[in-house]
Amino acid sequence: MNNTTLVLDDEAPIRIMFEQAFSKAGYTVRLAESGEEALEILKQENIQVMFLDLKLPGMSGVDLCTKIRKDRPIAIIYAVTGYTSLFELADCREAGFDDYFIKPVDLKVLFKAVEDAFEKLDRWKKR
Repeated sequence: MNNTTLVLDDEAPIRIMFEQAFSKAGYTVRLAESGEEALEILKQENIQVMFLDLKLPGMSGVDLCTKIRKDRPIAIIYAVTGYTSLFELADCREAGFDDYFIKPVDLKVLFKAVEDAFEKLDRWKKR
């Protein structure tokens, strides 16, 4: 099974933290620092688990999630943000995010999320 995850964040230290943590856990990690770059990666690879920052220069994480959902209806997409409001969370649900995490995120929580995502995708594929 493809165990690749996409991490989109405009802050390099956050991307590096995700990459190091997920790589050590045995996942392949693709990194992007903009929505446009994330879409380019997704054109070339079938990635079904993603962590997207919401506040980005250019395309927002919410807009990106809406675009990704059109082509990948069963993908597991998580929002990662340093700022939250009820209004923003409603936008996340509407855009199709599966869940959200507030920075700084505990690595144990991220490991559980990525593990659960791949298990869920496995179940869908077996149907």
